[in-house]
Amino acid sequence: MNILIAFIVITAIISFIAFNNPAITEKYKFSVGAILHRKEYIRLLSSGFLHADIMHLVFNMLTLYFFGPIVMQGFGSIGFIIVYLGSILLGNFLSLYIYQKQPWYSAVGASGGVSGILFASIALIPDIGIYIFFIPIAVPGYIFGLLYFGYSVYMMLNPRPHDNIGHAAHLGGAFLGLVYAVVNAPDRAIHNGLYIGIMSLPLVYLAYEIFIRKRIG
Repeated sequence: MNILIAFIVITAIISFIAFNNPAITEKYKFSVGAILHRKEYIRLLSSGFLHADIMHLVFNMLTLYFFGPIVMQGFGSIGFIIVYLGSILLGNFLSLYIYQKQPWYSAVGASGGVSGILFASIALIPDIGIYIFFIPIAVPGYIFGLLYFGYSVYMMLNPRPHDNIGHAAHLGGAFLGLVYAVVNAPDRAIHNGLYIGIMSLPLVYLAYEIFIRKRIG
């Protein structure tokens, strides 16, 4: 639990400092052009400790606080660190791949890491109740996962102008969390196989679309 609180505190401090010093955000945010052309690879990780505003920070850290303990109980502190930081990195690598021809694309936020923690939790407890914004009824985790993956895949394949949400980062982070849980808790994965399979359907569709587009291209 100390590791979880440490990540929340460190992220909050860095984000607050950057709120008052935009130059820090500019130097360490995820930026396709800076990473590919200037080789500033630190941005792949440092962007996960920056946020656009206070609400962005609070939402991510609250989600991390509520679901982090499930991952820590299942995989320990080391597992939590691997999932969280690994999901930030994989999410940003996927964003780099998707937006490699758009050097102006940039983003900040721990959403990739938080998505990884959330989906590792869902893989362990598929029927865990998740509340979506102001809906007063909890949605089963695997249904939330299906909707989350479906929306992220759709928005990635059909990008909208002025959409400031990093769908690729969310998807990459969620994927790593899910895979980590399946690989490191195979008995639980087999037991929860039907639920995991249901919420993974959009990923199968995404893989198919990428394969088809690559062949056509």
